[in-house]
Amino acid sequence: MITMELSRRFGGKRFIGDGHTYTTEAEAQEKAQVYREKGFQVELVAQDGRLYLFTRREIKEIVVEEKPS
Repeated sequence: MITMELSRRFGGKRFIGDGHTYTTEAEAQEKAQVYREKGFQVELVAQDGRLYLFTRREIKEIVVEEKPS
């Protein structure tokens, strides 16, 4: 059984695996484009004949909602 780690560092930044294994580069690139359109940075990793995507998105704003009393 081949296991892929849950996260990896690329350029000193932590990326999280999306949990899927892709069998073709076209399939992986298509999904990577979906992530990019949602504002994610994406890294594609080929290992043991399989493809994996790792993603990250920087938090630009934190919204705290106050609970009603």
